[in-house]
Amino acid sequence: MSQVMQLRAKVRGYVQGVGFRAFVRRRALALGLDGYVRNTWDGDVEVLAVGPRGDLESLLDDLRRGPSESEVSSVDAAWTAGGAGDGYHGFDVRWV
Repeated sequence: MSQVMQLRAKVRGYVQGVGFRAFVRRRALALGLDGYVRNTWDGDVEVLAVGPRGDLESLLDDLRRGPSESEVSSVDAAWTAGGAGDGYHGFDVRWV
């Protein structure tokens, strides 16, 4: 069994107004991850996801690619081990 991890990612580029949050939610739910995605006031997208490391790595690959309408310029990722994701059930789209 893979270790449960928490991934926090900030996605930069042309990522708002192009279906990026819906894309992330679909991919996260397909992978069985918990957490959320939201736009930030500065035009980026923030993702917090909790689950097995391998599934989070797959999500991170998806974040780097984005939906076809987006243009991702960079993704900053930070990892935390253990039960850092307690309290997240399902994967939500949040507002700024």
